[in-house]
Amino acid sequence: MAAVKIPAAGSTTLSVKGREVRLTNLDKPFWPERGITKGQLIQYYADVAPLLLPHIEDRAMVMKRYPHGAGGEFFFMKRAPSPRPEWIRTCRIPHDSGNVIDFPVIDDVPSLLWVINLGCIDLNQWYAKCDDVDRPDYLHFDLDPGSATWEQVLAAARIVHDALTTLKMPAYAKTTGSKGIHVYVPIVRGPLQKDVWTFAKALAQELAGRHPKLLTSEYKVANRPKGRVLVDYNQNAWGRTLASVYSVRPTPFAGVSTPITWKEVDKGVRLEDFRLDNVRARFKKTGDLFKPLLLKSKRFDLRKYVR
Repeated sequence: MAAVKIPAAGSTTLSVKGREVRLTNLDKPFWPERGITKGQLIQYYADVAPLLLPHIEDRAMVMKRYPHGAGGEFFFMKRAPSPRPEWIRTCRIPHDSGNVIDFPVIDDVPSLLWVINLGCIDLNQWYAKCDDVDRPDYLHFDLDPGSATWEQVLAAARIVHDALTTLKMPAYAKTTGSKGIHVYVPIVRGPLQKDVWTFAKALAQELAGRHPKLLTSEYKVANRPKGRVLVDYNQNAWGRTLASVYSVRPTPFAGVSTPITWKEVDKGVRLEDFRLDNVRARFKKTGDLFKPLLLKSKRFDLRKYVR
């Protein structure tokens, strides 16, 4: 993994791959109760960069900034801040409102260290690449427990996996690092984001109809039955984002969104098993379990189901 060494305290300027990266307040507590500092968060991302960067490169990044650590207030920031290093690449995306937003793009280690230094604990990239922001190359289901149990989330994941397998759709799971499980399907780029969303909605509704005591596809919280796992298709909508694979989450246990195998789902894997302080050893053993999402082969052609 990465050889970049982040100092334990103070502020510094590091030379990384020929670029000067300013890092500040490295000893600032980000998880005071766990003794985890901002510098240790940055070190984690430096270490996992070889696994992480291929999944977020060439995609617009929505920044979710926690200037006072995981337990503090946060704010979203879409537009790349100015001033910024001249080597930060941007992705220009017009919106229906008439706004044109230049999002930062995190393509390399210097850019990654820069965005984490801004207080971004997790990374939230677009589903489509910058050369065609309307056509994603994967779809996903966010299994959100709400008031349901973790055991119900695991059962929901098995149902979603079985359904996708029946459709001959490859499926890969990761913990959210927070409360649930994300299930991803790599697709051939072509259908518009709206069409991908429409397919995900139809499948979520079908599964909820077949398993009404376990699942729901009701997006409005007020209308959602208690004790059901939400098969959230709405996160496939244009402009939405999810925390990326390998992202640290601002949870009390400093969880990490970690790829898991379906065998681990069957065995009853626990969210708390994957934390900032222990996942690097796992990644050295497993490598990138989400690598199939980067490959051109074995992608599902969704065009047979959409317009």
